[in-house]
Amino acid sequence: MTSTPPDRAAGSVDPKLLEILVCPLTKGPLEYDAERQELVSRAARLAYPIRDGIPIMLVDEARRLD
Repeated sequence: MTSTPPDRAAGSVDPKLLEILVCPLTKGPLEYDAERQELVSRAARLAYPIRDGIPIMLVDEARRLD
């Protein structure tokens, strides 16, 4: 069983991971939406879900932003 490091809240994404992840469609930066547990690509107008702490970086799994 793993535990959350004390410097990160449960359900958060490692900041180092956010630094290297990019949108698979545009190769642009992503923003972390903690409330919705998503990584948002403003350029692609897509939000990629985070499930069990794992970003699902598939365009087919992303939610379209209106």
